[in-house]
Amino acid sequence: MNILLKAAKIVDNSNKELHLKKRDILIKNGIIEKIAATITPEKETKVIVLDNLHVSVGWFDSSVAFGEPGYEQRETIENGLLTAAKAGFTDIVLNPNTNPIPDSSSHIVFLKNAAKNQITRLHPLGALTVKSEGEVLAELFDMKNAGAVAYNDFKHPITNSNLLKIALQYTQGFDGLVYSFPIDVQIAGKGVVNEDKTSTKLGLKGIPPLAEDLQIARDLLILEYTGGKLHIPTISTANAVMLIAAAKKKGLDVSCSVAIHNLFFTDDVLVEFDTNFKVMPPLRTKNDVKALLKGVKEGTIDFVTSDHTPIDTEEKIIEFDNAAFGTTGLENAFGILNQLFDLETTIDLLSKGRERYKIATQKIVEGKNVCLTLFNPDETYVFEKEQINSISKNNAYLGTKHKGKVYGIISDNEILYS
Repeated sequence: MNILLKAAKIVDNSNKELHLKKRDILIKNGIIEKIAATITPEKETKVIVLDNLHVSVGWFDSSVAFGEPGYEQRETIENGLLTAAKAGFTDIVLNPNTNPIPDSSSHIVFLKNAAKNQITRLHPLGALTVKSEGEVLAELFDMKNAGAVAYNDFKHPITNSNLLKIALQYTQGFDGLVYSFPIDVQIAGKGVVNEDKTSTKLGLKGIPPLAEDLQIARDLLILEYTGGKLHIPTISTANAVMLIAAAKKKGLDVSCSVAIHNLFFTDDVLVEFDTNFKVMPPLRTKNDVKALLKGVKEGTIDFVTSDHTPIDTEEKIIEFDNAAFGTTGLENAFGILNQLFDLETTIDLLSKGRERYKIATQKIVEGKNVCLTLFNPDETYVFEKEQINSISKNNAYLGTKHKGKVYGIISDNEILYS
């Protein structure tokens, strides 16, 4: 297939010659054939002309959950990857929250096979422990050989300190990346929201920031002792940023991420008891959000994520205390980040992170495989339920203003655009 993008403004900080330049881009059989001010299309070339067309390296999300196998009513792999593609993502890292939990090489092979022939590439995480129960390490090396990019007991902390120590020591033999979810369950107790004046006013059990900070401090001390590679997903407190910044200054191999909803909302939105805002970690205070935004800008926080988590309707439209944690967010990532940061920063945040998982990053260079996201950064709209492509409709961003429309993606020799 031959594709010609006309008058596309390239957003690519790594390529100073093309960055913010408007160019025609000719793609032949999945390879960028030519980039020039004007290209005359040959026969049998699909010419794409879109309003205010911008392109960047394909976007990447490090924390996405679907449902298949076991919870297909939440999301299937096929529809989930289609949703990601429509949202501009060419690569996603899939969380291990299915049934069965992917804790063996055969489970990883199943996920990889189920994602074949989809335009968005799926990179599975394997469970760190058997059934994510936190007692025995899973088949980490075998899962790596099958295609797992890291190990994570999704939203479950490693309560056994010695198990984390052993995991960090063992994975050094094959350069594996270990996740540790930042919450001390004893301190968090039965909390459902951030512990502060809002939780008191609403009569909801709180999760103190200390629950996150204490777990991170423990994990970093263990990492300093063992060495290895540690990733702390979706931090939410000001102290977490400080702790990780100090660890990086020591030279520890630690990375972290933040969910976009924790950058955009505060716990003030909970006044209506809307369970779409019940997320883990919980929405925090304005001071926390300010510290998180600063951490992103300064590079302490390595990358942002939608933390896309589809949940069954019957698990959301119930009493707040009993509702499940999680919100979808793939469709909202660009439109929200583009309000919080300037365009170049937004695209950088959406594009980076692959290196941590040893996933190749394609460049916008002649002769290279194509991996592009197409978008209009200036279009504004209010996000409504009809715009949710996920099977599950639990979404915290309903009714919020978005800035920036995604047209689609081109990856390898496939194209999806609206």
